[in-house]
Amino acid sequence: MRAVAVEVARTKPDLIVAASAPAAQAAKAATTTIPIVFHTLNDPVRTGLVASFGRPGGNLTGNAGLGPELDRSPMLPAFRQGLRELGWVEARTSAWSSDMRPDRSSTGERTAAETSGDRAAGDGPRYHGRAMTTPPVPTRALAADVDPVKFEVIRNALLAITEEMGATLRRAAYSTNIKTRGDFSCAFFDRDLRTIAQAFAQPSHLGSLAHIVPRAIGAYGPDRLTPGDGILINDPYLGGVHLNDITLITPVFHEGALFGYVANIAHHVDVGGGAPGSIGVSSEIYQEGLVIPPVRFVKGGQIDPDIFALIRSNFRGTREISGDFRAQTAANRLGALRIEAMVGQHGAATLVHYLDELLRYTERRTRAAFAEFPDGRFAADMLMDGDGVTDEPVKLAATVTVEQGRLSVDLTGCDDQRKSPTNATSSQTYSGVVYVLKCLIDPDIPVNDGFYRLIDIRSRPGSVVHARHPAAVAAGWEIAMQLCDLLFKALAPALPDRVVAGTKGCVCNIAFGGINPASGEYFTYYETIAGGYGATLTTDGMDAVQAHFQNTENAPVEETEANYPVRILRYALIENSEGGGRHRGGLGVRRDYAFPGHEPSFSILSDKAHYAPWGLFGGGAARPAKYILNPDTQQARELPSKITFQLAPGDVVSVQTPGGGGTASPLERDPERVAADVAQGKISAERARTVYGVVVDPATQALDAAASAEVRARNGR
Repeated sequence: MRAVAVEVARTKPDLIVAASAPAAQAAKAATTTIPIVFHTLNDPVRTGLVASFGRPGGNLTGNAGLGPELDRSPMLPAFRQGLRELGWVEARTSAWSSDMRPDRSSTGERTAAETSGDRAAGDGPRYHGRAMTTPPVPTRALAADVDPVKFEVIRNALLAITEEMGATLRRAAYSTNIKTRGDFSCAFFDRDLRTIAQAFAQPSHLGSLAHIVPRAIGAYGPDRLTPGDGILINDPYLGGVHLNDITLITPVFHEGALFGYVANIAHHVDVGGGAPGSIGVSSEIYQEGLVIPPVRFVKGGQIDPDIFALIRSNFRGTREISGDFRAQTAANRLGALRIEAMVGQHGAATLVHYLDELLRYTERRTRAAFAEFPDGRFAADMLMDGDGVTDEPVKLAATVTVEQGRLSVDLTGCDDQRKSPTNATSSQTYSGVVYVLKCLIDPDIPVNDGFYRLIDIRSRPGSVVHARHPAAVAAGWEIAMQLCDLLFKALAPALPDRVVAGTKGCVCNIAFGGINPASGEYFTYYETIAGGYGATLTTDGMDAVQAHFQNTENAPVEETEANYPVRILRYALIENSEGGGRHRGGLGVRRDYAFPGHEPSFSILSDKAHYAPWGLFGGGAARPAKYILNPDTQQARELPSKITFQLAPGDVVSVQTPGGGGTASPLERDPERVAADVAQGKISAERARTVYGVVVDPATQALDAAASAEVRARNGR
């Protein structure tokens, strides 16, 4: 269970006390009790107590007693006194065994009375009466020979190293897409090519690096590696994703022996192919750009000039490309130095032992988290817009099976791959699925091989979620993004308090390029546009954000116009684009592009023009996306969500992203919040009346409570 810190008494700094968040919420009522786990700082694993405390006057179940050893514990009086100072009355206390599971009996089994008592304390079934597969008590126990303090130091040091790699990459990069928007990720792997630590500038790379690094090293051959090498790859059919995401892998040696690898993946603004930005409408991989197999791009710490020249000859925008490759090299060099220093500090054998324990620790906690999910099969399907070559919708279907703490995702019902860019590699699909599953468990659980090994994904080779060579995959992230929404939808009946309604549901790739009229040089620009986030049962969706695994940042108008021959004529939230609900969805974004003095090629690889983001639990759907050439003129025409075309002089392209879906009936939304949305220009007074049943004066934005009550009464509330 997710834990929240509870201060017992400021005078008792030697105690750590935690309570389950649902129980802590329930304990505000006078007739409930709250289960509390606590342990000493000196021995956080092997010594602990569990107790139930309640407000005075509550239904207390009586003291269950303590074992003799813990009865003599010096921490017990301080624990009891601290809780009493905060107004709690003791109900039940019992010992916890060394693996942090309740020490119920000589067999460790829970009695029916104790199970009933736990439910009374707020620990019973959480999801509409569905039974849990196992008691939801994730174990944080460590092996007997693992020091818990040292374990945490090593665990967090490894994460810090990957984050420092990311900071180096970002500072040294040239392109807006990397230095400003943060489209990259970094990771560390052990010598067995298991993911150990990963920093997530981009959660879309959750599974990407975990797939591509083992495949690339296996294809190249680890025996061929020497200190200072760097292996470059972007091959979609060797564990990669789309061609723009290029991975650099650097081996880490200690005293002449291979210890592990550091790697980073970054989205380059262009990799060649038929359209600037390399995201045009295509029908096979060869039209999308340069495919790089595993090659030794860095030798002895220096970039190979011949390979570098070959790459630059095939990519547009060589100044930015060159700077970004050097930034990737610098990031890996730093990461390798930091890992080598860690090995020197702790010793190779000790560090390997702690890395193994980190993976086991992650697997135990992940397994326990999945065990909280209710058993069952949960399915959903959906349609995407046409694939860019035809108007035939693309069908995605997912079935999630939860059984005894194991989780599998079946995607074999998805459509066959298309002769279009709308296909995903298995790595892209994997990234979308594992992102959703990570969202549904404790955010403190590490992401490494211990997490990945518990996820079973079935897909059909030759389908849009598992493309076979030579299928084009430029729009593969669009499919992975849709899978995120689809899985949340499928799991909504099982985990209603953890899912979100439909988000903007598209990456919304935008790219353009041509000859810069000011410099005479070829330029390429790439970005993705934000949109509305879906609501939850307790919160509104966020406005104008990159959804799900897409964590790229905003490209500021000022920076974009200063560095590229483009003018952003309009950048604004779209009024009335939210999905209505008791909690509404977020608003979409409008961004209009103009190109004074030149006519570049322009590409859109996006979606959601035909199928709007859905609401959940009675909430409304959001406004779909619109892509318009020359908006607000007599010549205006809508564009498909996937297109590459040549602009004419004076053309303006308007990209309008979807909002997010709402949850529960809009007629249940607080009228004051509806009036506030009208005042802020997020919804119109007319929409407030027709969708939410709330009357707001258009001139003063004042709420008319009496008129609102009448409208809602007529609408059936």
